[in-house]
Amino acid sequence: MVIKRIGVVGAGAMGSGIAQVVAQSGYEVTISDISNALVEKGLAAITKSLNKSIEKGRLSPPEKEFILGRIKGTGETKDFAECDLIVEAVPEIPEVKKNIFRELDKVCPQHTIMASNTSSLSVIGIAAVTKRLDKVLGLHFFNPPPIMKLLEIVKTIATSEETLQMCTDFGTSLGKTVVIAKDTPGFIVNRLNIPYTLNAIRMLESGIATREDIDSAVVNGLNYPMGPLALADFLGVDTLYDIACDMYDKTKDPQFAPPVLLQKMYSARWFGRKTCRGFYEYNK
Repeated sequence: MVIKRIGVVGAGAMGSGIAQVVAQSGYEVTISDISNALVEKGLAAITKSLNKSIEKGRLSPPEKEFILGRIKGTGETKDFAECDLIVEAVPEIPEVKKNIFRELDKVCPQHTIMASNTSSLSVIGIAAVTKRLDKVLGLHFFNPPPIMKLLEIVKTIATSEETLQMCTDFGTSLGKTVVIAKDTPGFIVNRLNIPYTLNAIRMLESGIATREDIDSAVVNGLNYPMGPLALADFLGVDTLYDIACDMYDKTKDPQFAPPVLLQKMYSARWFGRKTCRGFYEYNK
């Protein structure tokens, strides 16, 4: 089978970004969300991103129109029936993801590969609600998808070698650097990043240094492009909390336990840039 048509479930920041990357690489894309308003918002975000590329001289207006012409928005699951590969990109809520996979399994032909963009959840746990365990895996894009080069492919104990190879080739066709991980909590990147970020929060919580000095030390001492607290705000404090909780629940490893400060921020809905307040404050 040759992958030609791609489906993306979820038109938020990740879903719209994935759809843009895929369409820019020449694939036909169908993108959905729970309402037409959210689909339109996602399409508007893609248009805005492409306009920025035009301003920077990376894209021409005709190219933009060709890319947008490859993207179709929908609110109906049945419109994914002709897709060869579907990427689910909704919030990290297991039951929500499972419900999506159940519905897709009913309408999609047996050859369709289903992937989750989850950053930490058990992929086999999501795949278990389908009748195609061999054709389910994780395709973890990084935010923002049009810019970040990495694609983390997560192979479950049931994913076939054929499915893995097809998705590896697909990732390469997008211009991504592909790495392959086992279906374990956090995979590769978050297995490393979550303890690092949580330790930065613990340092702030215990008064070892200010938020500015912690981030400055990492940027200027380790040559990272962004400090851990600024990065947490960018990715979403709520997302960080959800991932940490899931990893701790599965491993019981103390390094993944959310610090008290993170729990308080989650309760206060200080989610970072998306709410204009996190470890830093942002203008609306």
